[in-house]
Amino acid sequence: MHNTAWIFNKFIVMYADRRYIDQAEEMTMKRSEQLKRHLHPGRVYRRAELAQWSKSVDRHARELVDQGVLQKLQNGLYYYPKHSAFGQVPADERELVRRFLKEDDFLLTSPNAYNTLGLGTTQLYNTHVVYNHKRHGRFTLGGLPFEFRRKPRFPRKLTEEFLLVDLLNNLPALAEDTEMLRTRARGKAKELNANKLRLAARDYGKVATRKFFDQVLADAA
Repeated sequence: MHNTAWIFNKFIVMYADRRYIDQAEEMTMKRSEQLKRHLHPGRVYRRAELAQWSKSVDRHARELVDQGVLQKLQNGLYYYPKHSAFGQVPADERELVRRFLKEDDFLLTSPNAYNTLGLGTTQLYNTHVVYNHKRHGRFTLGGLPFEFRRKPRFPRKLTEEFLLVDLLNNLPALAEDTEMLRTRARGKAKELNANKLRLAARDYGKVATRKFFDQVLADAA
């Protein structure tokens, strides 16, 4: 009789514990679902942003990662993937940089942009350059390599004048014929607006770059 009562009480305790665990898991699931409701496909989030919608952000974010809802990126970033007819869409490069820097004040470019100048550059570079006021160094964001360069000044958007100045600034690092590029850069400079090029060289050029364009523009005057 006593054994029967003990077994019955043990069963009740185990049943109550199981119900408690199930309720706790259900509550946790609901809270992670609540976190999910605040997210938008295609957006990148910092952990601190997720924390405003969850008191147990690490656990809930981990659950969403396990479910495939979120992707955990490097440097404390999370990506909520957008999907298209062709599958999952990678995180936008500007969105990655914006969330990493926590601001919009930067210029995103690449050595590949020099190819638009028509100077005969042919190399392709697997890196992105970010001119900004806060960070300096190489970082991987969303599986992509970024080189952050801290600068006091940079334009809001890319222009031919800036790209030509930037090319001369970085000429030694390019896998190109530097003398050929110098010669073609002189010709390209004569096609551009002289005042805009002079200002770009003054504001963004290294000392050698400023001297180069001062001479080019003086010869063209």
